[in-house]
Formats: sequence, C-alpha cells, structure tokens
Amino acid sequence: MQLVQSNGEPRGPSEVVSRYLEAIYFMWSEKEPLRSARLADWLGVSRPTVAVGLRRMTRDGLVRMNGRKEIELTDAGMRAAESIVRRHRIMERWLTDTLGLDWVTADAEAARLEHAVSDAVERRLYEVLGHPATCPHGNPIPGYSEPAAHEVRLSSLAEGDRASVTRVSEVAEREAPLLLAYLHQRDLTPGREVAVLESDQVGKTLRVRVAGRDVTLSHETASKVWAVRDGA
Repeated sequence: MQLVQSNGEPRGPSEVVSRYLEAIYFMWSEKEPLRSARLADWLGVSRPTVAVGLRRMTRDGLVRMNGRKEIELTDAGMRAAESIVRRHRIMERWLTDTLGLDWVTADAEAARLEHAVSDAVERRLYEVLGHPATCPHGNPIPGYSEPAAHEVRLSSLAEGDRASVTRVSEVAEREAPLLLAYLHQRDLTPGREVAVLESDQVGKTLRVRVAGRDVTLSHETASKVWAVRDGA
C-alpha cells in the first residue's frame, strides 16, 4: 500500500534516502563509476553505513547492484531521484533569480528546502519562473529538459578549440563549493564563450580566454565544466 501525506499526495522517500538517491543520480549523470565506497565519500559517512542504506533501498526496489558491483537505479529509483533533483533545481532558480542569492548559498539553501516543498508548490514555482530549462549552473531539470547534445568536458579541449559553456558539474557543486564560487568569479558560467589558448599536457593545465581575460585551470578543475565545441 502506498503511503500518503495529509494533503493526499504520495509520501516520498525519507530525507536520508533522498540524499542517497540524489547523490547516485548526480554521479550517474556525470558518468562516474557508481560504487559504494565513492557514495560513502560523497555523503561523508562510513562505508558500513552506506552498505546498510543500500540494502534497505534494494529491499524497497530503488536500487540494484549490477555484475560489476556498481549501483544502479531501478525504474522506481530513477523516478524518485528525478523528482528530488527536479525540486532542488527549481528551488535553486527561485533562490537565485527571485531572491538574488549567489550560486553557493542557493545550492545549500535548496538542499534544505527541497524536502519541505509539495508537488503543488514545485509546479507553481516552475510556472512563475517562466518554465526554466536548467538550474543556475546549467544542469537540466529532469522531466523538463535534457543535457545539451555533444557535450564534452572542458579538460578534453585542445589548443585552438572554441566552445560554449553549458553547465558546471553537479559533483563540483556538492563536493567543492569553493570551486563553484571560483568558477563563477571567473565567468566560467553557462552561455559563456571560451577559447583554448594552451593545453599543457605535462603540467596538466588549461589556459582559456573567457569574458576578455585569460584564466588558467588545472585539468581537474576544467573537468568539472561541460561545454559544446563550436560547430559540434
């Protein structure tokens, strides 16, 4: 039997399970190997704690382990994860576009608010905001939009390449808020045009021109920014 809230809407997963689903969805969308050790690092909890949580989620039909011992979302798990991520990204848009909060603050506040917002409020916010396609960092809103075609990581671009920034990795958002602020301050934001001036494979750095200035990034940092090459 499906549990319902007092307003008649289906009751969603608990806040703890929601955090697991959200993290798994983010890593899946970034094409990261979905292993329990990595999930523990992401969530900042012990590996035994993650093992217990995954067993419960497997029992509830939200996740399964594949033949490579990697975590996979079931159809039900994917629907639940998309609902959580959709709410979070809509909340971020409201916090930045309407309340004027910065990227980092909006992400943290949305993580707190997403569990308290009903489906009705979510839908109304989406309408009032003008049906946004992405969160402030360019990540698509599940159910309303898809990732841009032909996306590549900025770190994969070669000297002479030109590209348009599409989004900042959700992994960077959650694990490195200082990096999120760093990228914002240097105008490495969705819609910005970048030109690769130098790709140093020995020093593992990438020098790009963006918004009229040169910016040097480590390959690790550049891998957290997605873009579409001109002509792709």
